[in-house]
Amino acid sequence: MAKKIEIKQIRSGIGRPETHRRTLRALGIRRHQQSVIQEDSPTIRGMINQVSHLVSVREVEE
Repeated sequence: MAKKIEIKQIRSGIGRPETHRRTLRALGIRRHQQSVIQEDSPTIRGMINQVSHLVSVREVEE
């Protein structure tokens, strides 16, 4: 079973570069303080690294 991670937006995307806002959308986050659960993969980890100052991440057991 693949690991899953919970990604929660903790800071606003307002005033951030367009690439950061698009990355949040690609992660499935549409609103401030929203949480999403994604499969843990290198692609998702790369997106998280790009917007690490805007999100918090924790592993989820499912």
